[in-house]
Amino acid sequence: MAFEGLTERLQNAMSKLRRKGKISESDLKDVMREIRLALLEADVNFKVVKDFVKTVRERALGSDVLESLTPAQQIVKIVNEELTKLMGEEATPLNKAPKIPTIIMMVGLQGAGKTTTAAKLAKYLKAQEKARPLFIAADVYRPAAIQQLQTVAQQVDTPVFELGTNVDPREIVKQGLAEAAEKKNDYVIIDTAGRLQIDEKLMQELKDIQAIAQPNEILLTVDAMTGQNAVNVAESFNEQLAITGVVLTKLDGDTRGGAALSIRAVTGKPIKFTGQGEKLDALDVFHPDRMANRILGMGDMLTLIEKAQEDYDEKKAAELAEKMQENTFDFNDFIDQLDQVQKMGGIQDILKMMPGMNNVPGLDQIQMGPEEMGHMKAVVYSMTPAERQDPDLLNPSRKRRIAAGSGRPIHEVNRMIKQFMESRKMMSKMSNGNFSGMDQMFGKGMSGRLGKMAMNNMVRKQKKNKRKRMKALRRRK
Repeated sequence: MAFEGLTERLQNAMSKLRRKGKISESDLKDVMREIRLALLEADVNFKVVKDFVKTVRERALGSDVLESLTPAQQIVKIVNEELTKLMGEEATPLNKAPKIPTIIMMVGLQGAGKTTTAAKLAKYLKAQEKARPLFIAADVYRPAAIQQLQTVAQQVDTPVFELGTNVDPREIVKQGLAEAAEKKNDYVIIDTAGRLQIDEKLMQELKDIQAIAQPNEILLTVDAMTGQNAVNVAESFNEQLAITGVVLTKLDGDTRGGAALSIRAVTGKPIKFTGQGEKLDALDVFHPDRMANRILGMGDMLTLIEKAQEDYDEKKAAELAEKMQENTFDFNDFIDQLDQVQKMGGIQDILKMMPGMNNVPGLDQIQMGPEEMGHMKAVVYSMTPAERQDPDLLNPSRKRRIAAGSGRPIHEVNRMIKQFMESRKMMSKMSNGNFSGMDQMFGKGMSGRLGKMAMNNMVRKQKKNKRKRMKALRRRK
């Protein structure tokens, strides 16, 4: 995953500070050196690194941080704030036209994922705004580009305007815009041609399309895997077209993350979305503050909650919270949760969004892919309905029967049932506001407090919703 190396290096640097009661200027100098090396290794632009380190150091020295009671936490706070500022401080919404259609022009080099990103964006707009977008297929050069757009467009149930490969892209855009006006589409997404590298002919065509379409957004799709080159590409496109924003793709790949930290500082243009994965719902609004938290190992509970809310209705979430509180969470609920985890991107990604979980030993060893989940489901499906509802029925003979029925070894069945029972107890404690023993999970530093604060907030919300439901029930009676 992106930023893993950077997160580890920064956390190591911060942990050295936390172990010291008093911090000298020499200690600060050593930590800033480690931060500088970590950022450079993550492929962050050299000038950006230089300015960032200078700013953090000046703030740490200039505000009596070193003399405070919690100097390490103060420095972590400064680093977090400056990382957030570096990436843009807050999420930047799409520019919208005062009247329909809002025109979005997608640009970028070949292989960056521009066409797939266009489809993800259409799906996002349909989900968020019940929008009716239209694609214009303006890439007439790349083999099968139009067919690729039609394939992904079909998956997101969005029409495509195309005139084949023998018509000038400028004419295609003109006629496509007329079609959108006639059909009253509220968004037009223009899929333009890319090249393996920037050339004069490509840029002139894009400038002509820009002049014809007068887009509200020019979104540059950039491959995060290309590191520092992604920043150079963004700078070149911005000089020629004055882009309005960036979509950073493949942020889930084996990338060092430097592009995300450099693009805003170098181009002055915001990262508006990130793409993580090939699925067409794998497009996230870019929140600089949340990304800074994740880089520093503080988790990202807001994104985690939003992802859960996308697939949960309030009634079902309330029922689940009540089951956790009453310790009646059963294996049927467990299967539902496995399905939700798969929809949300996998257990490893979810755990890394929880504050403090980066401190848990062995987290990087957790493997919970489709195969492992399939094994767990096989074990549950081999239980009787009564056993799924009441796990306390599972005695040794029943477990042997389940092992034979699921084709899994008995020790695996025993381990899974034991883990389920322990998890159920912990969920019940947490849902009732009992956080004793949670220091081991969340740690005792700033990230630990963030974790317990997030859990407390969730518990308070659950109890408030329960009170509302009880009042509504009494009124109906």
